[in-house]
Amino acid sequence: MEVRAVAKFVKVQPRKVRLVANEVRGKNAIQAANLLRFHPSKGAFVLHKVLVSAISNAEANHNLEAGSLKIAEIRVDEGPVLKRIQARAMGRANRIYKRMSHITVVVEDVEAVAVPKAHGTAAKPRPTLAVKTKGKKAAKAEAAPVAEVEEVKEEVVEEVAAETPAEEVVEETTAEATEETPAEEGEEQN
Repeated sequence: MEVRAVAKFVKVQPRKVRLVANEVRGKNAIQAANLLRFHPSKGAFVLHKVLVSAISNAEANHNLEAGSLKIAEIRVDEGPVLKRIQARAMGRANRIYKRMSHITVVVEDVEAVAVPKAHGTAAKPRPTLAVKTKGKKAAKAEAAPVAEVEEVKEEVVEEVAAETPAEEVVEETTAEATEETPAEEGEEQN
């Protein structure tokens, strides 16, 4: 749904308001209002007032949420021109044109789209430390010896595991534990 706010006969040149309007056209209404709030120009001050009025109209009259509003249109039309004269030398006069603007801001309700937060740049691929070879035959020739080395390592591990007497170690620890338990029980009884 589109909601509008209009300010007529604003004493700001339309050209100056259009420069600011181009910066916020098509943006989220709340973000645009925050940008205009801190802009130094007089056109931004007036445009901020009209934009806030359009947001308030949408909330109060149409029960729309301010966070889901987007600027659909900003139109800055020329109003009447006041013509003044400035005195110059030798009885001459210069024309001064005091221009006015009609500012129209239209906001529309857009479904809020969740914008993913940027966590910096994309991760770079991790470097591979293996040496690259230029042929299929060379790659196959290198792959075969590596597999043989792994098999040898497994055999060595199995031999070492078979040589250690695991049962004797377990029996020694159980004998020590049985000797200490009666003494501890006797101390508790006293």
